[in-house]
Amino acid sequence: MQVTVLADAEVVAEAVAERLLQERRGSDQRPLGLATGRTMVPVYAALRRRFDRLSRPEQQAIRQGWRSFNLDEYVGLGPSDPRSFAAFMAEQLQGPLGLALAQVQLPDGLAVDSQQEAGRYRAALKAAGGIGLQLLGLGSNGHVGFNEPPCGPEAPCRCLALSAATRAQNAAAFGGDAAAVPARAITLGLAEILAAERILLVVTGAAKASILRRALLEPACPEVPASSLQHHPRLEVLVDGEAAAALPPAR
Repeated sequence: MQVTVLADAEVVAEAVAERLLQERRGSDQRPLGLATGRTMVPVYAALRRRFDRLSRPEQQAIRQGWRSFNLDEYVGLGPSDPRSFAAFMAEQLQGPLGLALAQVQLPDGLAVDSQQEAGRYRAALKAAGGIGLQLLGLGSNGHVGFNEPPCGPEAPCRCLALSAATRAQNAAAFGGDAAAVPARAITLGLAEILAAERILLVVTGAAKASILRRALLEPACPEVPASSLQHHPRLEVLVDGEAAAALPPAR
């Protein structure tokens, strides 16, 4: 595990954006695994700025080689709903970078059978070769993706109920009303996340300091799903000083 502490969330976002571009420039064209949420807003802003500074041939090469799979989507929300993760990705990444819709894959939140859609999405990712670099945020209750506790490392892509804590954490996009947050979501499981070649966990803000310590330093357990990341051979953690406050000083 490599943990890098940077000055603030803005510096973290720039470092993450650079790693994402490096991944797309590389010879390994396995899809990126992408995330949504407040932590990712400055990350995608930094990525757009860096992309805009590239030459046109470099931009075109990245566009042509781009393929990504998002972690999750709310059940009941489609791309036309501004609160959906599909709309978030279209606004933050797909549109500004000039990517085709098919290059930025998400589960279909409007599928008639959500569990069947989870199986289709899992199969599509497998057919694409699995994830090269997986980008993750950290939920306040230790979830990654929407893998709510308790959750073990074998959990597959599936439809599941969202906890009250997660719905409260995501209420800002729903007018501050946790009850308006969809009750279910489709998410890649820890099985697919841990199968990624590399994992980049991004954590910022003092509110995440305690759960970050539990995820990285305490024994892995289903009650903190992110703790399963400890066993990944190529885990990199990028944090700001506030999120790192509960971690031991670097030696």
